Amino acid sequence: MRYRPLAAFAALLGWFGLALQLWFSIRLTQDNGGTALQGVWIYLGYYTILTNLLVAGVLTAASFDTQAALPRFLQRPGVQTAAAMSIVIVSAIYNLMLRQLWSPSGWVLVADMIVHDFMPPLYVLYWWLAVPKGGLRWSQVLVWQSYPAGYFAYVLLRGAANGWYPYPFLDAKTLGYAQVLMDATGVLVAFIAVASLLITLGRWQARRRRGLHAAQPW
Repeated sequence: MRYRPLAAFAALLGWFGLALQLWFSIRLTQDNGGTALQGVWIYLGYYTILTNLLVAGVLTAASFDTQAALPRFLQRPGVQTAAAMSIVIVSAIYNLMLRQLWSPSGWVLVADMIVHDFMPPLYVLYWWLAVPKGGLRWSQVLVWQSYPAGYFAYVLLRGAANGWYPYPFLDAKTLGYAQVLMDATGVLVAFIAVASLLITLGRWQARRRRGLHAAQPW
């Protein structure tokens, strides 16, 4: 595969950032009197982390020549494009709504920049260069929303159980469920818009490549 080195580099960077984030989550939780397991549980509450895990998994699968079921699933163009949709939203929401809420430094800043600033454009670059897009369909736009919708339900269930919400705009305890639902609807519109843009760009790229291929002299 022509872009396997790019996938391998991006996968290594992604796993490094995720490992740093896990370490700091556990350490911070322990500093506040919690356990390592509670630190892992908090870590797994963030959409940023879950999406970076998905992206790192896709890139890892693309780095190896294997026919195992999970890597083959992760290498489907639809799955890879859904991951691109989610990582774009991760970066957009963090930079537009959340970055100003804290000021990390040192290795915490490094970890933060990897998952929010480095991995989104790096993965989109991989998606643009390496993922075949001729089979992308408009109906997939709605199918891909099952992931953020499932996360939304997951957050509400977690919050109802222990009162903790990972993001201010999803804090039902403070805002109420009506406001949180409105916030989530707005974010869903953003997801659909990004997914539609990726489909548009992907199908245009596929048509252009077919046209260039057809124009090649034999």
